[in-house]
Amino acid sequence: MDSHSDTHRNISSAGAFFENYWDIFSGILLSVVAYYFHHIGNGTISTIFAALAIISLSITVSEVADILAERLDEPYGSFVLTFTAVAVEIILLFNIMLQATATPAAMQTVQGGIISAVIVDMNVLLGLAVFIGGLAFSEQQHNEDTSSSYTTILYVASLALLVPSILGHSGHDTQTVEKASYMIGGLLFLFYITILIFQTKTHTHFFKATAKSRIFRYKRKLMESENGSGEEMHENYIFDKLPSLVNFIVIFALIFLIGILAEIFAHDGMHLFKELGISTGLAGLTIAIISVAPEIFTAVKAAKNDQIQRVVNIAMGASTVSILLTVPSLLVLGYIADVQLPLSFNPLEIGALIFTIILAWKTTDDGETNYFEGISHLMLFLCYAVIAALY
Repeated sequence: MDSHSDTHRNISSAGAFFENYWDIFSGILLSVVAYYFHHIGNGTISTIFAALAIISLSITVSEVADILAERLDEPYGSFVLTFTAVAVEIILLFNIMLQATATPAAMQTVQGGIISAVIVDMNVLLGLAVFIGGLAFSEQQHNEDTSSSYTTILYVASLALLVPSILGHSGHDTQTVEKASYMIGGLLFLFYITILIFQTKTHTHFFKATAKSRIFRYKRKLMESENGSGEEMHENYIFDKLPSLVNFIVIFALIFLIGILAEIFAHDGMHLFKELGISTGLAGLTIAIISVAPEIFTAVKAAKNDQIQRVVNIAMGASTVSILLTVPSLLVLGYIADVQLPLSFNPLEIGALIFTIILAWKTTDDGETNYFEGISHLMLFLCYAVIAALY
């Protein structure tokens, strides 16, 4: 009897260990495989394994960032989550920018990637989380001030991106478009600083769960505890026990490794996309999905726990940072590397961005979400993916 009990305990422990650390171990293993195939010149295999390794390691980053987020509380928690995810996005897009001299289509892929990151955040991440949360809980409630603030910010940011695009499509020369791009990049960064103060200092209550939604969530948890259906916590997760400073160091170390993988993905991926005849729009969408995958994982988990406020903070916060921080960062890095990034987006990208913001405003402005609103976002994304593939 004791032997059977010990065996069962060992299997449970092994299962818990795998569930806790599968992402970091598979990420390291996939990284080694990606580097090997890159070294022997097999670009197809190295691109696939580099992408999978980036996703796996990014999930670890999001898990560690999630721990820090719980310690820091909102809105600082969501800020850490979105910042780590955007760091991966910047690294990926910058490495693709560096391929522009050898592959001119790479710059269009970067431009598509900037817009696609917002579209994936607002439609796939938000849509999937709201859909799954809506199936688990008929309706979920969040602070309507959060979505109101973020949609206003995104409207202004998307209109700012229109400036170089209008100049580019109205016959102005490349030098004028580049000058306008740097000016808009500077304005976006100043806007980001203002929003950061607004979010973390003067109006933090706009980004926290309301009393109504807190009571709503408390009732759900009470019902779950009475039914014995609470989610089992793994107390032996090493990052839960480490000090915050050490966890920050772990995040930066993993992001450094992701940077190396991003270089492999960018170099081999651009050649692969060209060989397969994949459009720059679809390539940008693929890159966005890779960089946003860990956030999707975190948001779905939050929605299943009835933490829809966190979902809204992650989805809209990441979208905001994707424009206001990614664009200025890429412009500065491009200037240092002597690679010009003109912010001249095509009509499809700008149109899809504006329609996405309108839909997000309509589905979140009343402070309640349901599965129908989630499926609406997913539908819009699929329509955009079809056009991006054929445009």
